Amino acid sequence: MNATSSFETAPETEMGTRTDSGRVVLLTTSHRVAPGLLSWPAWQVLHAADRVLCADGDHPQLPYLRDAGITVEETAPTAQDLLDACAGGRTVVVVTTGEGDPALTDGLARLAGSGRVQMPDLELLPASYDLPGARLLDLVQVMDRIRLECPWSSRQTHKGLAKYGIEEAYELVEAIEEGDRDELREELGDVLLQVVFHARIAEEGSGASEESAEDEDEDGAGPFSIDDVAAGIVTKLIHRHPHVFGDETASTPEDVKELWLRTKAVEKRRTSVTEGIPLGQPALALTAKLASRVHTAGLDVPLPQGAGIGYELLELAVRAEREGVDPEGALRAAARAYRDAVRVSEGATTEGAVT
Repeated sequence: MNATSSFETAPETEMGTRTDSGRVVLLTTSHRVAPGLLSWPAWQVLHAADRVLCADGDHPQLPYLRDAGITVEETAPTAQDLLDACAGGRTVVVVTTGEGDPALTDGLARLAGSGRVQMPDLELLPASYDLPGARLLDLVQVMDRIRLECPWSSRQTHKGLAKYGIEEAYELVEAIEEGDRDELREELGDVLLQVVFHARIAEEGSGASEESAEDEDEDGAGPFSIDDVAAGIVTKLIHRHPHVFGDETASTPEDVKELWLRTKAVEKRRTSVTEGIPLGQPALALTAKLASRVHTAGLDVPLPQGAGIGYELLELAVRAEREGVDPEGALRAAARAYRDAVRVSEGATTEGAVT
């Protein structure tokens, strides 16, 4: 049934004025919550209402409301229609559409602001609302559509996207070091996109790539989804935080780190502290990670001796880690200072040339 703006109005008194202005309840719902899961106050007001209206005949909540014995009229009332329907102390509930009903709310605001009419009690009642993290569902849906309909995105593979993951990670680090909150929020989104993109490709299994047999081998091992990714990290976090979710105790960050490494060692069954360290990361970060593992394990490992700047840098990086300094971050900070000095020098040179 198509929504209309015509429906019966409540009777008026002999003098043509209302005896009671009534009540209008605008019921909002979230499309990120399963239909039918409404708050108890929402169910109460729906069952007690004189009329329940909805302009969207395809609203996902309607079948569940009708199953609960609630009569819903598919109609699009104007603000004046609502005032008339509430006359005589009636309660009218409007189940708002997913985009809201701005024409209706604007009309009610204009009537209230005119001062010429007696307004009913107006109430905005959230029947369901987003929980923390609910917008991630939107991201998954958007990614699904982009993967299906975008000529570029639909052809991407894990291997083809790898370079973007590295770039986004570096841009995130830069935003953190610069202390730019707006940039940090944006870069976190870009990193999150990489996670969702790869998970979406992985859902397709062997169908993820048609570019080459090499890509099919790389992308088509076994399908998994973003839910599998989330489930895996949830399980890992719970298992590696026995002091939060179990019976272990840890009162200091050092205790937590010891528990983490012990639990991780049991999981991975590693025979060396060097296992699991990616050798492809930047050299200073790699050295610091190796030195951290050695320090945590209580090993006494002499530095290899050799000629050349590489061994000098190795010694500096190990020393930095021992003193609690991130050598990669320290060098980046110094490099930024060097960049600023270059710009100052360029400015001075330009000014000299102009004069």
